[in-house]
Amino acid sequence: MATKAKQRALVAKGMIGHGPKISKGLPAGSVLKCADNTGARELRLIQVMGYKGRLRRVPAATLGDRITVSVRHGTPDMRNKIFQAVVVRQRKPFRRAEGVWVQFEDNAAVIITPEGEMKGSEIRGPVAKEAAERWSRIASASSIII
Repeated sequence: MATKAKQRALVAKGMIGHGPKISKGLPAGSVLKCADNTGARELRLIQVMGYKGRLRRVPAATLGDRITVSVRHGTPDMRNKIFQAVVVRQRKPFRRAEGVWVQFEDNAAVIITPEGEMKGSEIRGPVAKEAAERWSRIASASSIII
């Protein structure tokens, strides 16, 4: 019973719910730009949260996925620390249900707390519609949703 209540709470926060399949364009080890104002500038993808894989298959993330990242470049208090983040842009083209192919000019993520709240207060650049639909806090902080 407690698990059902927890599931409902996660759905209300916008942390669960997959739509159609999106091409996974960010394997583990990828370098992403930090799209918020937390002080981090460059992130390295360590792990994809909730990834159930196969032997020797590299975990890969896509838009809206919660990932574990380490800060490569940024302010001294952020550097070399591990955080959770959500992917908001990816360079690999992906197809939407209406048949349109979408591609961004960079890979970017937004750092979040383990509870799913944004660590920063603003998001620079556009945010993919897929990420905004899954994460309502990110949708409210973003200025452009594509």
